[in-house]
Amino acid sequence: MGKTIVVSNLKGGCGKSFTAASLSFGLAMKGAKVLAIDADPQGSLTVSFGIHEPDALQNTLESVMSSIITGTEHNPLSGIITHSEGADLLPANITLTGTELTLVSVLGRETILRQYIEKVKPLYDWIIIDTSPSLGLLTINALAAADSVLIPMIPKYLDAKGLELLLKTISQIRRQINPNLVINGILQTMVEKRAKSTRGIISLIENTYGNKIRIFGEHIPRSVRASESTEQGISIFAYEPNGKLASAYAALINKVVSYAA
Repeated sequence: MGKTIVVSNLKGGCGKSFTAASLSFGLAMKGAKVLAIDADPQGSLTVSFGIHEPDALQNTLESVMSSIITGTEHNPLSGIITHSEGADLLPANITLTGTELTLVSVLGRETILRQYIEKVKPLYDWIIIDTSPSLGLLTINALAAADSVLIPMIPKYLDAKGLELLLKTISQIRRQINPNLVINGILQTMVEKRAKSTRGIISLIENTYGNKIRIFGEHIPRSVRASESTEQGISIFAYEPNGKLASAYAALINKVVSYAA
């Protein structure tokens, strides 16, 4: 049975989708069977896989979740797209917004995504879920289905403030829905080490949470290469394999694999 990792932060613009894509591609490079699930109606992870018009897709996460909600027979592999770099993707688009509204009145609404993942998990070594930057039912579904959560964050004051809310949410999910959920770690992204304020926030995070949560020493540098590789629909490993960004994510992936072993 594979491991399911949710990449989550309640604040947008922290490189969350790029991190989910990089994890997916990097693990596939190591020979693992990987499924990336886009649980964000904005479809940012879907775009990272080279699908630049996600709203044109017919079969998406919305299709899967709707079939479970209605009890309709549905092939769990329908809609999965295989990228040329080896990772599979269950895409998302704006129709997922309607699913989130529907979930409000559904019995067992927090576990719909878990029911899907239980069907496909035996087929994969890793399932990586990208979430929206909000505390809606889609994010709760992702946390309820996961083995662990990876938290990317920019070392800035407001991002550090928002971290506390996410950690409280994770604690609630543990108590009420998914007692086996663990925090994989906090990942500092878009890091500009020359900035004095950046160094101060990194120290603050390490001093505040370091004794109870893993703080990855692999800092992801700010780089235009992230948006450039996304625009081309390929991984940073294919776009600039010897660059600092690829090296940082490769080191992160090694840590993630060793922690999960």
